[in-house]
Amino acid sequence: MPTTFTRLLLDHAAQRPNAAALREKEFGIWQTLTWSALATLVRELACGLHEAGLKRGEHIVVVGANRPRLQACMLAAQSLGAVPVPLYQDAAPTEFVFPITNADVAFAIVEDQEQVDKMLEVREQCPQLARIWFDDPRGLRNYNEPGLSPLDALIAAGRAFNAANPGVFDAEVQATQPDDVAAMFFTSGTTGNPKGVVHTHMTLIDRAQAGAKFDKLTNAEEVLAYLPPAWVGQNIFSYAQWLVCGYVVNCPESASTVAIDLNDIGPTYYFAPPRIFEGLLTTVMIRMEDAGAIKKGLFHHFMAVARRVGTRLMDGQPVGALDRLHYAIGKLLIYGPLRNTLGLSRVRVAYTAGEAIGPDLFTFYRSIGINLKQLYGSTETAVFVCLQPDHEAKADTVGVPIDGVEIRLTDSGEILVKSPGLLKEYYRNPAATAEVLTPDGWYHTGDAGFLDAGGHLKIIDRAKDVGRIMGGPNDGAMFAPKYVENKLKFFPHIKEAVAIGDKRATVCAFINIDFEAVGNWAERRNLPYAGYTDLAQKPEVYELIRECVEKVNADLAVDEKLAGSQISRFLILHKELDADDGELTRTRKVRRGFIAERYQVLVDALYGGKTNQYIETQVKFEDGRSGMVAADLKIVDTKVFPPVKAAA
Repeated sequence: MPTTFTRLLLDHAAQRPNAAALREKEFGIWQTLTWSALATLVRELACGLHEAGLKRGEHIVVVGANRPRLQACMLAAQSLGAVPVPLYQDAAPTEFVFPITNADVAFAIVEDQEQVDKMLEVREQCPQLARIWFDDPRGLRNYNEPGLSPLDALIAAGRAFNAANPGVFDAEVQATQPDDVAAMFFTSGTTGNPKGVVHTHMTLIDRAQAGAKFDKLTNAEEVLAYLPPAWVGQNIFSYAQWLVCGYVVNCPESASTVAIDLNDIGPTYYFAPPRIFEGLLTTVMIRMEDAGAIKKGLFHHFMAVARRVGTRLMDGQPVGALDRLHYAIGKLLIYGPLRNTLGLSRVRVAYTAGEAIGPDLFTFYRSIGINLKQLYGSTETAVFVCLQPDHEAKADTVGVPIDGVEIRLTDSGEILVKSPGLLKEYYRNPAATAEVLTPDGWYHTGDAGFLDAGGHLKIIDRAKDVGRIMGGPNDGAMFAPKYVENKLKFFPHIKEAVAIGDKRATVCAFINIDFEAVGNWAERRNLPYAGYTDLAQKPEVYELIRECVEKVNADLAVDEKLAGSQISRFLILHKELDADDGELTRTRKVRRGFIAERYQVLVDALYGGKTNQYIETQVKFEDGRSGMVAADLKIVDTKVFPPVKAAA
């Protein structure tokens, strides 16, 4: 039945008042907020915001990590028919200017001193930003800025207002309808200013319900909320589905304690982008390299067993009695302790999305008994479009359309989606809205792909990024940069990659090494280095990466459509690609056009036949200072394989 987020909250508070709704780790101890206590907090915050002048339809910015009181602030705003706009907490102050200006934001609720400083910095450009409330008062005692107050003051004011006007909150909740706007999420802005994606209560709740039904989620689930709240995926898993199902959302103490907190909680429902799963596995493999001979031998022996039968057991396929016994011993000695070390021993459903996940990585987790699956969606579709059913998880697809979703492919291979979860519009951008939404309700995803024989969707690349090789022996061949980049990133030693080749005779690539993984590899070989730039240019590291690139080329050679996308030359960049330098979005998507422009001298060197190229690049450090990184980069040729003809 259509409803709103606040009504869902009040239903849980009425039916399960003393059940845990949110937990937050503070000073090493988990603090619990019950549904009834949360409902009271939301009522007081809503009354405080009402008294402060927040009106129906107005926007309020929320910036910070996952914190129970920030969750409550979003619910409070929605109770009044206002629209919370979560922004990325690691964004630079200049990145806040466009959303605040675009949405006419007058009120902001932020987590701590860092975010207060950013808001105060942008006030000159955003004079309408009148009120700022902060959750964590540390470091803010001596601040005396107009309109700056602690969240506790807002709560106290709301409590007094509610006592004097007890009917206001309930009247506002009743006035808010399912088709009212519930939230606005700004896209990552890979090609210009971000766009405000407008979603209603109905679109978000409908998709949350569809996902919950698909995986049989209940109020018994435990979730760890550690990804940015401004990302729609986190908002669905730790907000929309939380309110639909009534499970417990746990907020880590800090970004640095997530691994410890993961072990504390033992989530049953877990989501992470591939880079998180890659990082967990890299940590495991680094530790195994340092283990004793017996432990290392047992690990490799039983991992071979897992690769042979683990995924078959996970998929419900028949497995012989001897193999089952062998796997059970492995579970006791290796897989169980490993899942426990990763904090995933209780996971019933785990999802990954955002980028393609490497087949070996995907198989590893499923082989040790973790039900890792893939999903497909976007900010504009309220995340859930396709999900992988249990026993049908494949590394090269993203699942089947779920309840309410229709998929259609254009002649060019672009995926169109019709769903109850589609955006209402791009805020104040009718031209962009008209570009993606057809009059009859189909959404242009911008992704190219196809449905396989089993009805599973397979994604190739962004439709606009699929190009053509021009000239040379592969003239006219398809070039799918993201597909190539993802294959490179499947290797643990490669963190990021940028493939170049559209309208060129050959494909070249920029590579970022994974500093931790390659650093450990170098240390075990007694290879000294003095930081990222030095390590990246070591001849031994180039040889390591060249082997990875040539394995990708060999793999591409057997793909009839993409054999022409093999990489002929590459270089390892002197610095890591960074969102603060504009090279990545806040969701770590490569801004390919910006990178090609910024490093034009390197592109020219790759295609000009040079064997090295000197470059200086300005970078921004974490403390806000700027500096220069310079290096003489090597350029390496790689082996390209003749296309392998498919068997008739």
